[in-house]
Amino acid sequence: MDYIIPILIFAALGIAAGVLLTIVSKVFAVKTDERLEALQEALPQINCGSCGFSGCNAYAEAILEGKAEPNLCKPGGNESAQKIAEILGVGVGEVEQQVAFVRCLGNCNVTTHKYTFTGSHSCRSSNNYYNGSKVCTSGCLGYGDCVAVCPSNAISIIDGVAVVNQNICTGCGLCAKTCPNALIAIRNRSQQYEVGCRSTAIGKVTRSVCSVGCIGCKMCEKKCPSGAITVEDNFARIDYSKCTNCGECAKACKIGAIKKIV
Repeated sequence: MDYIIPILIFAALGIAAGVLLTIVSKVFAVKTDERLEALQEALPQINCGSCGFSGCNAYAEAILEGKAEPNLCKPGGNESAQKIAEILGVGVGEVEQQVAFVRCLGNCNVTTHKYTFTGSHSCRSSNNYYNGSKVCTSGCLGYGDCVAVCPSNAISIIDGVAVVNQNICTGCGLCAKTCPNALIAIRNRSQQYEVGCRSTAIGKVTRSVCSVGCIGCKMCEKKCPSGAITVEDNFARIDYSKCTNCGECAKACKIGAIKKIV
């Protein structure tokens, strides 16, 4: 019988502690806005950072606190923006869908390798050895680092070069962040033309290592009626704030370095 009293004491203390904890949790509870979970569900949860925040949940919190616009999610596009607007009861502008493009057309049919790389199957690893195995050190290394990070499986390695499927790309930008040669551009889907080369070598050198490399001849620059193309660092660049998608640049490029993206 001597052990019954201690058991009852411990039981009473446990009950008292439980009641006290319940009261404290109710008094000091941090109220969470029920809209936060709905906002998180409205986002694609791929945490690409294209909105300017560390991830989808951080972006949802910023929206709720009024620190971010509801239409910054590129992968989610109009669908996510409309859902967010409905949750918050506000209006929202159109979100133009963005897609990625690999600014390199130097596949194995138009350029060659200077050695056989047998190391880790990675663009970054290959780039550590004499700027990659291809004779063009500015081009796509072709080992698929961008493929590995793409959440929508929109990128494939075809003939040694990364190619983006424009129909399923969400424009999240993760591929652009991982490319060691900074070859991947994220652009609005409405922009139809792109320069498929970023070689900074002089034209003679570029031509010697890749038959479709931009040689900086400036013919596209001269033919562009809106002044949207300039040649800097020996390759052409398109200013999409001026580009009208007329296609004159592609017609002027006899090498074929400027392509219409479909």
